[in-house]
Amino acid sequence: MVWFSLGLCFVVARLFSRVLGIRPFHSQDVLVSEADPIAESDATHFSKNVSSCPGYLLNFLQESRFGLVAQLSLAGAPCNAFGTDFEDLTIQVTYETDSRLRVRIADSGNKQFTIPESVIARPPPPTTSFTHSSDLVFNYEPSPFSFWITRRSNPDATPLFDTRFSSLPKPPLAPVIPDDNSTALDGFSLVFEDQYLQLTSSLPLDANIYGLGEVIASSGFRRNVASNGGSIQTLWARDIADPIDQNMYGNHPVYVEHRFNETTNEAQSHGVFLFSSSGADILLLTPPGASQSLVQYRMIGGVFDFYFFSGPTPHAVIEQYGALVGLPSWIPSWAFGFHLCRWGYISINETMDQVQAMRAANIPLEVMWNDIDLYHAFRDFTSDPVSFPGDAMRAFIQELASNNQHYIPILDAAVPHPTNATDVYDPYIRGHELDTFVKNPDGSEYIGKVWPGYTVFPDWFADDTQQWWTESLKNWSDEGVEYSGIWLDMNEISSFCQGSCGTGADLSDTSVPFPLPGSPGALVTDYPECYDSSVSGPSGNFTVNGALTCTDSNIQALLKRGEGAGGEQGVSLNAPPYAIHNGIGDLSINTLATNATHAGGFAELDVHNMWGMMEEKATHLALQQLQPGKRPVIIARSTFPSSGKWAGHWLGDNFSKWEYLYYNIQGILQFQIFQIPFVGADTCGFNGNTDEELCNRWMQLSAFVPFYRNHNERGALSQEPYRWDSVANASRTAIATRYTLLPYWTSLFANASLRGTPPVRALWYEFPTEAELFSVDKQFLVGADILVTPVLTPNVSTVEGIFPGRGQVTWRDYYTHKVVDVSSNGTATLSAPLGHINVHIRGGSALLLHANPGYTTTETRGGPFSLLVSLESNEHAFGTAYIDDGVTNPPTESRNLTFSATAGHLAISSNGNFAVEQKLQQITILGVTADPTDVSVSGITAENWQFIPELQKLVIYNLALDLNGAQTVSW
Repeated sequence: MVWFSLGLCFVVARLFSRVLGIRPFHSQDVLVSEADPIAESDATHFSKNVSSCPGYLLNFLQESRFGLVAQLSLAGAPCNAFGTDFEDLTIQVTYETDSRLRVRIADSGNKQFTIPESVIARPPPPTTSFTHSSDLVFNYEPSPFSFWITRRSNPDATPLFDTRFSSLPKPPLAPVIPDDNSTALDGFSLVFEDQYLQLTSSLPLDANIYGLGEVIASSGFRRNVASNGGSIQTLWARDIADPIDQNMYGNHPVYVEHRFNETTNEAQSHGVFLFSSSGADILLLTPPGASQSLVQYRMIGGVFDFYFFSGPTPHAVIEQYGALVGLPSWIPSWAFGFHLCRWGYISINETMDQVQAMRAANIPLEVMWNDIDLYHAFRDFTSDPVSFPGDAMRAFIQELASNNQHYIPILDAAVPHPTNATDVYDPYIRGHELDTFVKNPDGSEYIGKVWPGYTVFPDWFADDTQQWWTESLKNWSDEGVEYSGIWLDMNEISSFCQGSCGTGADLSDTSVPFPLPGSPGALVTDYPECYDSSVSGPSGNFTVNGALTCTDSNIQALLKRGEGAGGEQGVSLNAPPYAIHNGIGDLSINTLATNATHAGGFAELDVHNMWGMMEEKATHLALQQLQPGKRPVIIARSTFPSSGKWAGHWLGDNFSKWEYLYYNIQGILQFQIFQIPFVGADTCGFNGNTDEELCNRWMQLSAFVPFYRNHNERGALSQEPYRWDSVANASRTAIATRYTLLPYWTSLFANASLRGTPPVRALWYEFPTEAELFSVDKQFLVGADILVTPVLTPNVSTVEGIFPGRGQVTWRDYYTHKVVDVSSNGTATLSAPLGHINVHIRGGSALLLHANPGYTTTETRGGPFSLLVSLESNEHAFGTAYIDDGVTNPPTESRNLTFSATAGHLAISSNGNFAVEQKLQQITILGVTADPTDVSVSGITAENWQFIPELQKLVIYNLALDLNGAQTVSW
């Protein structure tokens, strides 16, 4: 939880060093010397211009049933642009499935870093040939070598990926992004050097690109390819409070591209994934006057390991990506409840007060959290003996469990180093004994600085780190913190000093280089975003004397913007010659130095982006061992491909501003592509002071996203939903709706865990030929059938929504069941008074619901079901539901229900081995055009039913239908 002011501290320090002409400190050779001889010689050794790079020639090609292998040799004199050129490369092309093609280009000597199978397991090599059945076709030119990917089903269409010179604009080109000289395009040859790799593909002009992250993009969910020249996605994990258009916590070099042919009214999607942990820039550019756009990969290490996914739907692309990197973990049903946290609950008594206050306000609370206030001296795996004593914590957590509630504590990434010989801290002692910490190049422990003072950092490549981590988690629970799940923070990994600053330092100094928020010198005193105290006085209230205090003019604008290197000679670990667009400059600022060393000889430069994912994997495996048979719940900040197998994600340290309410949506949509679907933002905002109206709207929106937690920073105004009457009312309504929809949510996430299908979707996923939807990211779909249209601006009581289908789809209000009156352009102005979020049901859907939402998900699941059927104009509807016990990992027993309605008849089929105890109590059918004269259920005339003609609504109630077998309804 490092906030914006911390980022400013480092920026100011960086600027200060520049003004004084001081060289930023690098930890080469354990911080003995500031000098980096290799870096200092870069200016003369490397040209830093790719215009003379000769590319490669293809030779010695050998085909097989599964693809081909060939050698690539440098086509001329080395250019040594940002490193030393490799003379010989090997390209391997493998048709892995009918829909997945791998193209791997690596140095023939295997000196460059590649991600070990032990870190991310990939599917086994194919045993069936797909070379003639795959819809993806690899094409190439031998001299100079280039390749392009086409569809077998449409070979004459524009290639999906194309590196040929003839498909790219003619270089050299002036900087495409006017204020960034690095976007000059000097050449498009394949460049493969020890510290710099470059490859460029053409794209359709202003292509529809989605993904590449993690990022808060000012352009929205659809990435900026053309405006002002385009944009850059930098891949370097970074601890920073949610910046705009910069690199941040996670790294995901995968995108979905969607193409629509207006002439044929046909649409197809495909995906491209670069399997690399290297720091990188991925440029999405459109040169002035060009007839095409382009994507350029610039990496500072590793190899080119591309995977192409044929789709052809966006769902299929995302599923195909999941089949490669791993499908999301199973989520227990209780994790879909409402979570509450803040940095600033300073004692167990204050934490318990929140649980009691939520109960008194009758606002459902499923999971209580604690931030670093829990710790003794900010130390991992502890609880403060005075403010959070172990026995009291155990009693508190067990009381929560008796009420069907849960508890999650924070676990920071850095482990405290003892301050002296008498300082006994068992997690460090045991980790040191097992040799589990990251090292300096000389083999000594790397010592950084975080909340507890000087710290060491787990090395996930070391043999015994998993054992040590599991032991530490077990001991923590045994000492009273009986967690249900774990919150992993600061795992980019974050360090408050540059380099191994604890080497040779006074370790008893446990201070941090800035005041904590809420402390003198760092008071959180800003008024809510659009409040003007000179006009409305000092209260900060939503209204004063009945008048709104938020004015649009006060809304603030926000800034935009093999062993590998560890075993190679002549490379600069601390200052790679090509400087990627890291938002804070030097790669070692606010994190580990890039020459920090991991077991096996791996340099931090190569593996930095995977640290968080590896911690998530270790934590997941530990919880599986410590809580056998249960689904682990882990929420983490830094992520990488395959993280979804192990953890969910929250969108980091956002701000209590209206703009971030909107950014919520693109973040959630991004992580569906990344196969980390259990995601959400800090509701009401983390940094700064929220206000009643913003928190009201945010509590409503978050009720319709997967992970639902309210969390804010130390020293800011309290923002628990019971603090304002209007927010409490809105929260009760929104959470009741969410709990009613739990069978829908758990079914969507079962599909994610089984097939990789995204639970939350952009509108165009379901309507891929409606071009007006390609940029829509102020609305979203939950599954295929629930359309959410939130209010994202202050001082309004209506909201404009677009309703997909171009008049061919019926949309009904979820609450009133009225059909939406849509204009000719597919939009409608919806009433949206404070406390109401617009939710609509798609015609042709059938949703299994909980009939009686309770205070907890357990109470809710214990009650009866209801069924909501929304007939389309053709009187058809279809839906499915998945039911299991909501806990077992992996599920051993489950049941699949299918609901199919047509012309006065509804059939319910049931298959599986899970026994559903709860009965189906009520069936509501919308779109019944004629007043029924008779209603029967499984052949027996129903006595309890009602027809409401103005809503075309048939309600059959007082049922007790067994969902373990087939049922029918006729009317």
